[in-house]
Amino acid sequence: MPRQPRAVAESGFYHVIQRGAGKQLIFEDDSDRATLLEAVGTHLSNRDMSLLAYCLMDNHVHLLVEDPAGNLSEAFHSAWTTYARRFNTKTGRIGPVFQGRFKSVPVESDPQLLLTARYIHENPKRAGLCPTDTYPWSSYHSYLHDDASGLVSTGVLLDMLGGRTGFERFHQEPEGKREPFYPFAGGRVPDTETFQAARCALHPTKVHELKGLPKMNRNACLVRLRKAGLTVLQIERLTGIGRNTISRVTR
Repeated sequence: MPRQPRAVAESGFYHVIQRGAGKQLIFEDDSDRATLLEAVGTHLSNRDMSLLAYCLMDNHVHLLVEDPAGNLSEAFHSAWTTYARRFNTKTGRIGPVFQGRFKSVPVESDPQLLLTARYIHENPKRAGLCPTDTYPWSSYHSYLHDDASGLVSTGVLLDMLGGRTGFERFHQEPEGKREPFYPFAGGRVPDTETFQAARCALHPTKVHELKGLPKMNRNACLVRLRKAGLTVLQIERLTGIGRNTISRVTR
């Protein structure tokens, strides 16, 4: 079956996600992370693209990029290839490093742009690793301090948030006051009514905590959401849990 063409963002902004093949680790140490950032920075700048945010996890990466000229596929194909060759040479492994085609979600509004950046920066916190402001391999610190590397273009988000103080305040906003958001399902924002129904059904568990719960507890929460009247697609958008898992657990 031929691949579906990528959805094109009229805004030029995209949330890019790439994962390790078979969920394998794509970094052995910090020098590998630096190598990937160097490759991404080089291939984006060569095509007049900008990196607005990033977070490097052990087996996947998130990036927020601006691509005004439609060079997304070319740039990241080159960046991933460059990194994979260096990684395989260094480690002596053979085979693909990344899990096929990278995912890209068009970002079409200012609220979605801000929420995507925050989602990217908060990956370590949601994974239970550490607070957002202590994780060393995200662009969070580039927004609070001068970025000597010039890798991250901070102007767009800082202008929208009123500078560094506004940026920090936005990321520290309490969960209960935040607009609901999950960026992988076509970049759509679940409506407030759906989110409130989910919060009531799960209380005291938070919606964003579901993916990190033990399997038995997670499954019980999924059943509660279905009994509250949410569809499988709504639950997927709210929680980030795959629809096949939701369907199987709540059948």
